[in-house]
Amino acid sequence: MDNINNILRAHYNLEVLNVSNQQGGWASLAYKVDDGKSSYFLKVYEKKRASTPKLTALIDQYIPILMWLKEYSNLKHHIIVPILTKQSAYTCEDENNIYMLYDYIEGDTIGNQDLTDTQIKQFSQIVSELHLYAEDIPIKTDAIKEDFDVTFLEQLQGTVNNGNNFPIDIWQLIRSYMKPLQEMIIRVEGLARKLKAANLKMSLCHTDLHYWNLMQSDHLILIDWEGLKLAPVEADLMFVVNKDYFNKFITIYRKNHPNFSIDSNVLQFYQEKRKLEDIWEFIEQLLYDKQEEQERVTTINYLVDELKRIGE
Repeated sequence: MDNINNILRAHYNLEVLNVSNQQGGWASLAYKVDDGKSSYFLKVYEKKRASTPKLTALIDQYIPILMWLKEYSNLKHHIIVPILTKQSAYTCEDENNIYMLYDYIEGDTIGNQDLTDTQIKQFSQIVSELHLYAEDIPIKTDAIKEDFDVTFLEQLQGTVNNGNNFPIDIWQLIRSYMKPLQEMIIRVEGLARKLKAANLKMSLCHTDLHYWNLMQSDHLILIDWEGLKLAPVEADLMFVVNKDYFNKFITIYRKNHPNFSIDSNVLQFYQEKRKLEDIWEFIEQLLYDKQEEQERVTTINYLVDELKRIGE
């Protein structure tokens, strides 16, 4: 932990007394750090992971938007923003990692739990408030605007077509789902072309609204904003359309967005694109990340689950 102590001392003037592991996401590590006066949450992106460049490329573009939302919207109690370094930067780094420091949230991740009625109401209010904001905010949004780019599908297609790249167990798994995988790739590419030519209304969207990104403290808090995007709102609503509380959610949502209706083509694009993104992410991890055996088994299980979904 010496490297963490050194980083926090050098970039945040913190003298850390205690560092403890926290549950991180599949793409980053997490630590609780304490300096005797306050507790902080340290998010660590490992440079060796294939996913890190994608997750960190737009930090300097999306964090200013997040800070503006916290200051000027009704989301101020529902989002967190990083603590700036001594150099007024959002991150710091060494040869191995990129670091982001936050105030520590006393609370619990929703994770595998169901939402309560109160949480459903707050969740809908958070999403509907976020969707009130678009490119007319006084912070540049060009870098995060949806362009329906799906060039990652060329990489996915090329990789799965060349089975020689895979360990035999992974190749046997993927090969059994090649037909539905190819069909979904073709559909998503077609939808991307169609939507790129359309004049679609766009709003600020989180784009990763699963329950592991929701925390219950004094308020429901939405975390992990790496995917913040100016996009059609279906990019968020795809996470709730199949929930049993969707009617309640959308009724609350429409108080801010009267007469809203879902565009089925846009919804299908985001649902199927997300499945393919997850499949590609797990394949990248298995091919390019140095994983311990248990981590590899976990990644394979995730990949199996995603492949089964496209085969249904």
